[in-house]
Amino acid sequence: MIGVASAEASLILRCKENDEAAFNEIVERHKVKLYTYILRMVGNSQDAEDLAQEAFVRAYLSIKSFEGRASLTTWLFRIATNLCIDRARRSSTRQVIQTTSLDDVDENGTPYTGDLPDGRYEPQDRVLQDELKTELEAAISRLPEKLRMVILLHDLEGLQYDEIAEVLHCPLGTVKSRIFSARQALREQLSNYLYGSV
Repeated sequence: MIGVASAEASLILRCKENDEAAFNEIVERHKVKLYTYILRMVGNSQDAEDLAQEAFVRAYLSIKSFEGRASLTTWLFRIATNLCIDRARRSSTRQVIQTTSLDDVDENGTPYTGDLPDGRYEPQDRVLQDELKTELEAAISRLPEKLRMVILLHDLEGLQYDEIAEVLHCPLGTVKSRIFSARQALREQLSNYLYGSV
């Protein structure tokens, strides 16, 4: 872990000395994860590409003021989150909710399959698994923005509570409360699907 932190610190130092190759390395390390997060927030691949590019431009322009109080990853997610919030505020009309696949790739390019059971060997199980994924994607997309952000950052991107608090500029207790509320809302939305009607 110390090696990762010192490598990151070295990259940041090189960026502050106007080393474009160092910043390109930062982009390569974080672009898939940042794009995937933004895509899940905005639901549109073109908008997600634009916002991810803008996030890296903003990071490049302000890297010299990066103080390292948060990790580089947390800082990049904060920039991306702020851009998503600004975009939502600028939207004059409510867009049709779009879903994105939970089968996106992680930062290493490995397909993310989530924590759903493996139904490859039984066709019926595979169909049910695909239906559950679709229902879950739709349920996440229907969450209010504040709840959707914390679920995506914690459960799908793997950020810790304190890192999410830094990204969103809110108290740790607020993060915990929002994650609880988001999970509760997802359980309620999926209850009929999972347990059938009462």
